Amino acid sequence: MDYSDDKSLTVIDLFAGCGGLSLGLEMAGFNPILVNELNKDAMQSYLINRKTANPLLESKYSVHDVKTLVLDNDRRNYLIAEMQSDYGIDIEGGELDLLVGGPPCQGYSGIGYRRSYSVDRKQMPSNHLYEDMAFLIKCFKPRMFLFENVRGLLTARWSKTGDKGEIWNDVQSKFNSIPGYETRFSLAHAKDYGTPQNRPRVLLVGVRDDTRKQLRDLIDVNAHPVDAIDARLLPKPIGTAPDIRDLLGDLVDPKYQNGLRVTDRYPHDPSHPLQKRLRKSPSAKKPSKAGDELTEHEYSKHRKDIVEKFLYMIENNGEIPKANRTKKFAQRVLPPKWENGPTITATSLPADYVHFSQPRILTVREWARLQMFPDWYQFAGKRTTGGIRRAGNPREGIFDRELPKYTQIGNAVPVSLAKAIGDHFSELIRSSKSREESHPPNFLVVAMVRLWRKVKEKLFPFQQSAK
Repeated sequence: MDYSDDKSLTVIDLFAGCGGLSLGLEMAGFNPILVNELNKDAMQSYLINRKTANPLLESKYSVHDVKTLVLDNDRRNYLIAEMQSDYGIDIEGGELDLLVGGPPCQGYSGIGYRRSYSVDRKQMPSNHLYEDMAFLIKCFKPRMFLFENVRGLLTARWSKTGDKGEIWNDVQSKFNSIPGYETRFSLAHAKDYGTPQNRPRVLLVGVRDDTRKQLRDLIDVNAHPVDAIDARLLPKPIGTAPDIRDLLGDLVDPKYQNGLRVTDRYPHDPSHPLQKRLRKSPSAKKPSKAGDELTEHEYSKHRKDIVEKFLYMIENNGEIPKANRTKKFAQRVLPPKWENGPTITATSLPADYVHFSQPRILTVREWARLQMFPDWYQFAGKRTTGGIRRAGNPREGIFDRELPKYTQIGNAVPVSLAKAIGDHFSELIRSSKSREESHPPNFLVVAMVRLWRKVKEKLFPFQQSAK
């Protein structure tokens, strides 16, 4: 989109990863004005795809460590002041439209937790980042905010002897305690929003009180004590998920054989509307055709026995040969057509799934399509890695992890889900702003409130760094 368009909405993206949530929001008309992501490769993936449309992100408004925003008052206040001149947005005046964040979920996810060694979750620093997000919501005062995470968060314990769901209770309590906001949450499934995965996600939405009052005919926070969809803060399910054949069929290279390293040109013209959409870059008038450049379609080389195993699975409705069966994370063949909708969730491990027609795992480009990233989207860093480098070792205090391309993509919010949420938020926020313009605030009161904030910062600076 054209970020010079003054009708675009503004969003700050915390823990942004490689940018799936932002991309969906951008498609819905939001302009990211500040991004935070700790991992350098994921941040680079985010920035290289926005270098042309929004160069200020890389040069000025990208923050690696969220603690910089939380603990460095001078840096945070400087960015807030600069946004006024660069973007024409008065953060202190409440003009930020949206703040979103999905803190790393390794400690909440059942699979991620088992694969990264068993320690009490309270010992994992990433499990407390929701507190930083809540603090920054207080600082940036967006009209709405979105916290997203894995389903495992709802039942996670701080320790083996803790109570089921105690982490989620603490998370809810933290966001519910933010002054001036009403919050609701839902457990949504990406398959209900045009994504070829089941992928359940916890989505907690907050709406600022003045915005809520302006939208009293569009949302109903009294509709249900908890559910954000019933309250119309999140969109209702909007459609079915695409079949794998329609999603990936145009990428199948008939010349493929084990050992072939890469297919760098589209082997076919698009034959489905979804393929046309995914193959069309923002600057192109038409989608890529057969023979045009194709990126990230590099194959893994498999041992002979693995190829034989995959062939057997493809030919026998996904059944794994007896000699290859284990209790650990059994592989599955992706079906060309869903029978009752998607049952899979893309994780950080590409070996979890076998291609629907060729004896191999998916390429990075195919993995990205599972998350509904368009083909023009690029990813930085290594293609894959494993073991301690990917999972860290919390038992020994090693929390740093590599994020290869497969992991970045697997961690992302599906773009189609993000766009559905963005379209809904866009409608609500634009309606709120339109009504705000029809009934402007008392500017004397606004000026006095801003003056009091500045005085309070001078008199009680220690409160600004407290969470």
